[in-house]
Amino acid sequence: MVLIQNTLLGSARKKIRTYLKGKFLDTLRLSLRGGHGGNGLPKYGGVGGQGGAVYFQAKEGTTLKDVLHKYPGKRVLAGNGEESSKVRILGRRGGDRAVEVPVGIRVLEEGGELVAELDEDGKTCLAAGGGSGGCSGNSFLGKPGQTRMVTLDLKLIADVGLVGFPNAGKSTLVKALSNATPKIASYPFTTIRPQIGTIEYDDYRQVTIADLPGLIEGAHANFGMGHKFLKHVERTRLLLIIVDIFGFQLSQSHRKRNCLENIYALNRELELYDKTLLEKPCVLLVNKMDKEGAIDEICKYDKYFGDLQDGLKHCPEELVPRQLINLERVIPISAKSVTEIDKVKRTIREVLDEKAEEKLREQEAAKTVEDDSETRRDQQLRGKLREQGPRIG
Repeated sequence: MVLIQNTLLGSARKKIRTYLKGKFLDTLRLSLRGGHGGNGLPKYGGVGGQGGAVYFQAKEGTTLKDVLHKYPGKRVLAGNGEESSKVRILGRRGGDRAVEVPVGIRVLEEGGELVAELDEDGKTCLAAGGGSGGCSGNSFLGKPGQTRMVTLDLKLIADVGLVGFPNAGKSTLVKALSNATPKIASYPFTTIRPQIGTIEYDDYRQVTIADLPGLIEGAHANFGMGHKFLKHVERTRLLLIIVDIFGFQLSQSHRKRNCLENIYALNRELELYDKTLLEKPCVLLVNKMDKEGAIDEICKYDKYFGDLQDGLKHCPEELVPRQLINLERVIPISAKSVTEIDKVKRTIREVLDEKAEEKLREQEAAKTVEDDSETRRDQQLRGKLREQGPRIG
């Protein structure tokens, strides 16, 4: 009877769609232990070997899935130090364990404190130190290595981050712009894990773009994909906001918002998560312009795209942001029919280059000010030395 009941209930369960069984990992918890120090030898005054240490090293092309495959038990142990003996008075150091992790990893302790941020290829950090070897100062007894539980939290590093509500056409746009092959469908939440695409130009310049899961209201408070999405936006240099010209409605229980309201809603979610995101350059893409009635719709809101402040009078109070995002460009497009895609590519490159030049000028200006200050300090110091010197004649 129990077997029949389980069979009937099992057949009634809805099967999980294959693409939802995503293997992308952006968080991994590991147990670390440094090597135990070797014991000393009191008779000869021998010193035990230092225990090995556990290091993390950022490496391009590595994923957290690779780390999990190498350490399926999620435990990383360094080698123990060699004990002192009459044939080897000074024990050998235990073997270190270097764990290769993706570029963009943050190493966090149990309480969420930041241990290190590995945002460059080849960057390393000490995660768990080895115990000291036995000597006269510790009764010739080797000390245990450091034991630590850490979380590896990945933030994708890309030049461009694509921001939008579900079903706005993000995946279709990334496919049109780059070499990525994201899943595309007519229902929300097609993208359930981040993907990185590469935009290639004729002069071999490459720009990376991150296709990220769609936002919903409350993402800043970790609703929906929440922080799993927003944390990947932090390291991008340019925000590419994409909205559906016909608006968006999450479900029948939610009110449908028009195109302009969606811009303010995205602005507010970014602001509530991290205000510094609003300082990034931003390009607005108004999608699905190939559909009937799109021209009439964009004519209603086009005058507000240039100055979002004017459109606040039409925005519901709960969506009004305190700080407005600065739109560098506004481009009506059709990602599906690849209309204006070349213009989007050119614009992305132009904005990135403009901001890079601005940053370079600021750095040069700051260096000039610093050099001037140093020159003045040197002149003042030489003046004081002359005042204190002997008088002649």
